[in-house]
This record gives sequence, structure tokens and C-alpha cells, in this order.
Amino acid sequence: MTDIGRMLLFSHEDCLGHAEPPGHPEQAARLMAVERALAGFDLDRRAAPLAGRDEVLRCHPAGYVAQVEAALPADGWAMLDGDTWLAPGSLTAALRAVGGVCAAVDAVLAGEAKRAFIACRPPGHHAETARAMGFCLFGSVAIAAKRALDHHRLSRVAVLDFDVHHGNGTQDLLWDESRAMFVSSHEMPLYPGTGAARETGAHGQVVNLPLRAGSGGAAMRAVWAPALARVRDFAPDLILVSAGFDAHADDPLASLEWEVEDFRWLTAAICDLADQVCGGRVVSALEGGYDLPALGASVAAHVDEMMRRA
Repeated sequence: MTDIGRMLLFSHEDCLGHAEPPGHPEQAARLMAVERALAGFDLDRRAAPLAGRDEVLRCHPAGYVAQVEAALPADGWAMLDGDTWLAPGSLTAALRAVGGVCAAVDAVLAGEAKRAFIACRPPGHHAETARAMGFCLFGSVAIAAKRALDHHRLSRVAVLDFDVHHGNGTQDLLWDESRAMFVSSHEMPLYPGTGAARETGAHGQVVNLPLRAGSGGAAMRAVWAPALARVRDFAPDLILVSAGFDAHADDPLASLEWEVEDFRWLTAAICDLADQVCGGRVVSALEGGYDLPALGASVAAHVDEMMRRA
């Protein structure tokens, strides 16, 4: 039976070892800010395990994985693209991020808790099938979705992404997967330039919600309410969340102008939907968020709301 009073937190100190060049926005300090924000929370804290190679191969070809492994530097940095770098600890960190989401899926589906949050880095939602980009190496949440479908034999899963940047990687990895619904809200135009409403997936299961710069929380609520109704009709057995907090008004990389309470509202709406369609099961993984105080406050609101509704 599910321990309805428990919420899981997966993290690992190895995720601090993904050291970006000085001045890079996706820095280890982000994870430390999240840890400080959650320090007083009564969470079941677990170490994110290392994902095995076979887990990564659920979404990425062996040649791409080998390419990342070969590029790993002995010291300093290696550049995969203009935004995405490798340090000696980067591969281990990325495998912890994948392993954390997969372990959270396993635990939630085993009834150990209804909700889980994964505080790991690097993020994953920009990593395409055979291409690292946008600070991301492996599509952690998409891999976990495939694990839920193929290993746990779920009929349907939904992936909901509210990072300010379009989850082009998750869309790419799940484009042909009829059992996975992908919904993304994002500022447009903005990096990576994808995410138009006309991009609907091979089976009509992709829903993109582009938002204008400066549109604020009211516009977000107006597009997510009907989108969540579509998710309800899809009736997923599990909801996965790509939880990016860079839509916050203080974030330096975008301009959607959300406030902390907007993240709380959306979290509550997702949890309410999960209670209706999948026994409340929600697994949420950290993606973006680059103003450290805003990131900490927004993550705290997100996790608090998930706990309140567990």
C-alpha cells in the first residue's frame, strides 16, 4: 500500500561534479540552492543510483552514448556544443540524473510513495536522440517514461514540461511513442526554436503551448487548464514532470514573468489531475532555473504543494 504521508527526494553529491566553465548558468550552485531550499522539509531522502547503460539505450543509440563517453576529458572541459560542456565528472552526474528519475518511477509504482522529486543535474529535456544540446546529455525524463512503459508495462504515461524553454529533446525521443503524451509550455520565440502548436507528434499525442514574452502567470493558467483536460482524457497511469523554474520573473535567460505562486498553482493542478487519473502518482525532475534565489523559492513551493496533496 502507498504511504500517503511520504514524499521521496532523490539526489546525489556526484551531480555537483558536473563542473561547467566559469560563468556558465547551469552551475553546481543551482543544486546547492535547491538543497538549501529543501533542508527543512520532511522528505524520504534517497541516493540517486547510477543508471546502467541499458537504461540510457532505451532512448539513445549506442553510438551516441559512446561519443559522449569518448569526449569525456581527463581534466578541464570538452565542448559538445556551444552551450553544453563535459567535465571529468559529467558522465557520472548524468547517469545519476537518469538513475534518479528511474528509481523514483520504480518506487512510486511499487507504492512506496505517491510523489517524488529528483534534485539532480545536468538537466535532460533538450537532449535529442543522438545530440547533446542546451546543457543536456541524456533525456532523463523520457528514459524514465520508456522504463515505465516497457519495464513496468504501463499502458500510458504523460510527461508535462513547464520549463521556459521547449523540451525539444523529450519531444524528439517520444515523437513516435503513442503511449506517451507530451505537453510543453514555453516562451516563444526562444531557444531552441521548436515547440510550435502545429508540432503534434506522430500520433497527435504532443501538445505544445507557446507563450509570448512578458505574458505572465495568467496566460500560463489559461493554456494549461485545457491542456490538463486533454491529459485527463488520455488517462495516463503515471505523470512525469520536467520541472524547470526559469519562467520566473527574475530568471536571466527568459521573460515569461511567472511568480512563485504560479509554480504552486500549476503543481496543485497537476497533483489534482493525478489524483483523478493515476492514483496520485507524480514523479518530478529538476530541469532549468538560473536565478538562485528564485530557483530555491520556486522548488520549495513545488515540493511543498506536492507534499500537501500527497
